[in-house]
Amino acid sequence: MRISNPSTSPQAPISSIPYREIRAAYDSDTIVVYQAYSSTIAIPAVAAQKLNASPAFKPTRMTWLKPSWAWMMYRSGYSFKDPGQERILAIKMTHANFRQLLLQASVTGHGGEPMTAEDRAKPVRVQWDPERSIRLAMLPYRSIQIGVSGEVGVTWVEEWIDGIEDVTGMARGLKKVLDEEAEVGEGELISRGLMPRETVYELDEGLRTILRMDER
Repeated sequence: MRISNPSTSPQAPISSIPYREIRAAYDSDTIVVYQAYSSTIAIPAVAAQKLNASPAFKPTRMTWLKPSWAWMMYRSGYSFKDPGQERILAIKMTHANFRQLLLQASVTGHGGEPMTAEDRAKPVRVQWDPERSIRLAMLPYRSIQIGVSGEVGVTWVEEWIDGIEDVTGMARGLKKVLDEEAEVGEGELISRGLMPRETVYELDEGLRTILRMDER
């Protein structure tokens, strides 16, 4: 599996980027989401192309999917943060299955509002957290994190994953270049294969409403 998605125009000015927007690497069939695991889980997962290949993986535990490469770098410290996040995995899902996850979501942490009983009953959680630059600086717009657990988590692991690739080397190579080249830009990093080219992932109005994308 290789991470790929269509070519796009240069990155838009930050001031023109919507407050909530999904940006991801995707092609006509699949979208990539990222997760970080220990080697105990990640190495068997890649070999078998199944996240649950290791008994250390707990399918019913809440697990968070991140379409944003920069946010994954922030969360894992480029894979150096701790042993539980030492391997970065790029996981492919079909668009239909990705949308099926989002249809079952409730948004958490929205303006301090308490969750309703209906929201708490939903098996998928969505958080809109501050997006990060490739150097991990906080940006003034939000990135989606998708939490999956319970029966939906089991279905996701067993049926909805179309490929798993270990991209830890990409993350660590990125960190090395960022440390050594103060002026390197995102376009150059993409051309060197150290970060994916991410573009806006469009959703219909129904999903935008579920995900509260037009609110602040």
